[in-house]
Amino acid sequence: MSLFPKDFLWGASTSAHQTEGGNHNQWTVWELETAKSRAAQADYHLHDYVSWPWIKKAATNPSNYVSDKLGDHYRHYKDDLKLLRDLNMNAFRFSIEWSRVEPEEGAWNTEALKHYKDYLSELKRLEVEPVVTLFHFSLPVWFADKGGFARRANVKYFTRFTKKVIEELGQNFRYVITINEPEIYVSESYRRQSWPPNISSRRQAWWVMHNLALAHKRASKLIHAHGDRFKVSIAKNSSFFYPGDNSLLSRYSTAVMQYLQDDYVIRKFIRHCDFLGVNYYFSNRVYGYRVHNPNQELSDLNWDMHPGDIQFALERLNRKYHKPILVTENGLADAKDAHREWWIKETLVGLQQALRHDVQLMGYLHWSLIDNFEWTEGRWPRFGLAAVDYVTGKRILRPSALKFGRMIKKLRNL
Repeated sequence: MSLFPKDFLWGASTSAHQTEGGNHNQWTVWELETAKSRAAQADYHLHDYVSWPWIKKAATNPSNYVSDKLGDHYRHYKDDLKLLRDLNMNAFRFSIEWSRVEPEEGAWNTEALKHYKDYLSELKRLEVEPVVTLFHFSLPVWFADKGGFARRANVKYFTRFTKKVIEELGQNFRYVITINEPEIYVSESYRRQSWPPNISSRRQAWWVMHNLALAHKRASKLIHAHGDRFKVSIAKNSSFFYPGDNSLLSRYSTAVMQYLQDDYVIRKFIRHCDFLGVNYYFSNRVYGYRVHNPNQELSDLNWDMHPGDIQFALERLNRKYHKPILVTENGLADAKDAHREWWIKETLVGLQQALRHDVQLMGYLHWSLIDNFEWTEGRWPRFGLAAVDYVTGKRILRPSALKFGRMIKKLRNL
């Protein structure tokens, strides 16, 4: 007998900038400014990766770091959404690209709104539950030029965008992720200088985080004002930290790291969440005051892989916040499809264990449906259940995806 409830959401995730192609936003501007330098630095940053022999050619090519047309999901979305049906999925997370809907301040693009309306209609036709994300790292150029989320006065523009989306499209969905991984956006953009606007300032990072929390609060209130059927959350990147030994220092460091990774951020948003969206990719083993992972199995991005530990991340969050949980992202970069089947199986075992321990688990959305543009790494990381040939545009479901689809069919029919 399956532990997964009949209404469990089985699906996949994408984001607009990472799959659509043909966007113009602060990220596309950044890509053109930095592509050559990132390609030149690839050997220095990536040569120790286990994947370096087969990613070197792409990673040292400036075109790798420019999204351009990608797989052109914007025009070929019907073909891509059919893959959900092929995989027996009943849910799909995607983002609505703000820069398409409002390319100039206050100027709404009716063509883009019609596109997303048609997109949602296609999901309805396929009997797939949409999970809509409003901010997945990409911003309109005009909003970025105003200072983006670093200025509190700019939050009103995000609220206005939210209102437009709900009024124009809200009849076709009920689950909303307002902000994807606020802590990742803040860290990469305002501390590490890895993403636009390329700033390193503790003060600005702190301020942006608080403004994102305010943006979520206002968006949540506005969405709920349009009906009780809407369920709202953020998507929080959550790692599970555990001590590698029983020393006081290791245990204390683990607690501090876990708090900073999860609770410091979640506490700013959770009061205005109906559920908790969780993106899970890895756990971290702590010795003393440092992370020392086993690194026995590594993804193409050199991430230590312990997919079954999702159980412990979910159980901790359930105990702490007592909210239903939707796994909004989970997957790995695996161009050769060598580990994905194992990853999925171990993840499903972890989900079952979490359900046994009374976690209120709503669903599981794998990252990602198709190969995507992985921000600073560009095109070479391959997360897709479907491989995309960026030259011909052809999609092919990977063997692991086909097996995942059969697993879903079996679990849904038990």
